Amino acid sequence: MALDRSKLRKFLTGSGQRELDVDSDSVREPFTPWAEQDRDAPPADSITGETTTTALRNSRRILHVDMDAFFAAVEGLRSPELRGKPVIVGGRGDPSRRGVVSTASYEARRYGVHSAMPLRTACAHCPQGVFLPVDMPLYVAWSRRVKAILREFSPVVEETSIDEAFLDLTGLDGDAVATAHALKRAIRERTGLSCSVGVAPNKLLAKIASDLEKPDGLVVLKREDLKTRIMPLAVRKLWGVGPRTEEKLRAVGVRTIGDLAAMPAALLIERFGESQGRYLARASHGIDERPLVTQRRRKSVSRETTFEHDVSEAGQLAATLGRLSRSVAGKLADDGLETRQITVKLRYADFETRSHGTTLTGYTRSAAVIGDAAQSCLQRFDLHRHIRLIGIRAGELRGGSIS
Repeated sequence: MALDRSKLRKFLTGSGQRELDVDSDSVREPFTPWAEQDRDAPPADSITGETTTTALRNSRRILHVDMDAFFAAVEGLRSPELRGKPVIVGGRGDPSRRGVVSTASYEARRYGVHSAMPLRTACAHCPQGVFLPVDMPLYVAWSRRVKAILREFSPVVEETSIDEAFLDLTGLDGDAVATAHALKRAIRERTGLSCSVGVAPNKLLAKIASDLEKPDGLVVLKREDLKTRIMPLAVRKLWGVGPRTEEKLRAVGVRTIGDLAAMPAALLIERFGESQGRYLARASHGIDERPLVTQRRRKSVSRETTFEHDVSEAGQLAATLGRLSRSVAGKLADDGLETRQITVKLRYADFETRSHGTTLTGYTRSAAVIGDAAQSCLQRFDLHRHIRLIGIRAGELRGGSIS
């Protein structure tokens, strides 16, 4: 597709995105990054890799394993009568209350239900759906079983979320595709769950591949497949392109990965900055030399709560923020961490999300200091509007251990 040059000038001048700690009493909503960047951009993880274990090679063999509708599938194991039914997991499992869909079974997806959709909307799409509350301890237990199986196939495993992981088969005996089949079979036979697997020479392509034939798929991508299988895909399929980046790219006629690949790297860097611009330029050509990261250090601790009804009373907001602040401080103490950066986030009734932060003079885990900093941030918001969500994040951490 030819790029619109007039739109491109506006584009360049600016004129015309695993682990997140959420308050256990809250109704889970899609998390808006505190730094106001795309929620799925690779640099936006809440934990950062400290130790890498795979060398960068030209002929790597990487698998990406993505469990199919994981939460809903686990609920089917607990209650076999749910299998084959439109199961929708989210919030407290009550579509008459606020909350969003965490996972929908493939039967529910046929009705247009998808993750991050408000439960009330999901009920309108699929009134016959079986709505269930999120049971995170149960899902974590099953995730650990799956991850244990993965480690039987490779000593190098990068866990990216509760239901996804990369494996590096480089240098190991056996054919990568045969190993992928064996892995899928082992997971199904020993857990009753299905997964989709992508096999490729790097993490980027492996992740794209695992999503192409869900559920229960196995897709192999090679570099020579870029033109026929990758370039025609919507640009949103590219790891690192979230809704905001997609909107900016669409404004200049970039709708597919191929369109993005046709853009000069210098233009992307000028608009998105050195890091993201260079990443987009390389990723659109299937280039990804990142190694697997097997040890990670926590980068932030967050808590947030969605109100059952919109709140416009400053006193209630301050009280809720105080409770969340104490919860964050408790988590920092439990993990032996200290923070020197506090950020508060508000989501208004119209879903506009804003954040304000402050850097402390020194590191702390004091609930009083964290609470005072959070309340100071709160005063910088427009508190005359109706608010549906409030959250706090402690960043710039030190201490703790690599896990």
